[in-house]
Amino acid sequence: MMTTTENATTADLWPAPMATGPLDAIVSVPGSKSASNRALILAALADGPSTISGLLDARDTQLMMAGLRLLGNEVHVIARDDVGNVTVNVIPHFMRGPASIDVGLAGTVMRFLPPLAALAHGEITFDGDAHARRRPVATVIESLKDLGVKIYDRGTGRLPFMIEATGEVTGGEVWVDASKSSQFVSGLLLSAARFNAGVTVHHVGEPIPSMPHIDMTITMLAEHGVTVRRDGESVWHIDPHDITALDRHIEPDLSNAGPFVAAAMVAGGSVTIRDWPVRTTQAGDALRDLLGRMGAVVTRSDTGVTVTGTGIINGIDADLSDVGELTPTIAALAALADSPSRLSGIAHLRGHETDRLAALTAEINGLGGDVDETDDGLVIRPRTLHAGTFHTYSDHRMATAGAIIGLRVAGVEVEDISTTGKTMPEFPKRWLDLVDGSARV
Repeated sequence: MMTTTENATTADLWPAPMATGPLDAIVSVPGSKSASNRALILAALADGPSTISGLLDARDTQLMMAGLRLLGNEVHVIARDDVGNVTVNVIPHFMRGPASIDVGLAGTVMRFLPPLAALAHGEITFDGDAHARRRPVATVIESLKDLGVKIYDRGTGRLPFMIEATGEVTGGEVWVDASKSSQFVSGLLLSAARFNAGVTVHHVGEPIPSMPHIDMTITMLAEHGVTVRRDGESVWHIDPHDITALDRHIEPDLSNAGPFVAAAMVAGGSVTIRDWPVRTTQAGDALRDLLGRMGAVVTRSDTGVTVTGTGIINGIDADLSDVGELTPTIAALAALADSPSRLSGIAHLRGHETDRLAALTAEINGLGGDVDETDDGLVIRPRTLHAGTFHTYSDHRMATAGAIIGLRVAGVEVEDISTTGKTMPEFPKRWLDLVDGSARV
């Protein structure tokens, strides 16, 4: 049985609002967390200053900016918008320690920043939240050791660890098992052009999940003038190369759009996500197909992408290996569907902010649902759900899954809704605006 992080108190619980009728809303979501933190790493390694607009202003990106500043780079917030984004100016500098970097619970920070920090001078220590100490980072540690970096981790392969940085990374060939996270590959590729011999990354092990995130890394590197040569789906090579500074704008986060478009299916009506990109490497773009298969009508206009639902949700058999981050949203919909669902290809979610498969099983079943874990996913058989507490385990996507279910089920209280601030500023207000009509245009 899944164990909650602590007993929830009344003060921790957020009454999830029920939908009282069909929705009619146009929603703007802030910038992609995945693209934002990649852009920050590349800007700090570039050959000159750059400006990033539309950058997500949430805990994960704030931790990344703080880490870059501690290493000596300048990161100035020069503007804010009313969506939850900032515009920042990044000025790279000679990087040095000592520095103690807090990664929070952010996978992109704990896996992208150490290869960059290895290019600094001095002792750089990494640590994070209690949950972060259980997230897998051994692949980062061992791969950097193989590339010539001195790292001390007390043999645990987990946080905390310390890098004794010398200002350079030898680079060369490295073999990694990235079957638990594509971030292990992306983290190396983002900094590899600054390694003395570049890098050749060989993946060994089970298939890599979330491959679109590696595609995003390769696309963004190319925009900075760095070419990644691929050999199938398991080898990537980067030669030593300057990283050209550039100004960029970050797309809206399509995974964070998931709960809002899912709401249209639960409550009926239409929700439009403004400025949905026509072409993107974001995994969240798969929502258009997945929600269509579950009974939504999905259309595109000059405004964005609109999802229209009737309140009737179809079960789905879906391989989510490339888009695992969408699992909590799809699982919440499946719990409210009219037929069973099977979600597969997502064993790697056991190593996310929490064990998401166990957490979803425990919380949906705790409301009267019927969910079983499989080796690589979930089987969800719809049942009539009832009131109760939906625990989040400090996981932002668990919190939004609880909010989705609460649209239809009276008396659902979501524990620690503030955890959504990891990637979505002011989620509770945005959700209430959606439900009460304030987001209508």
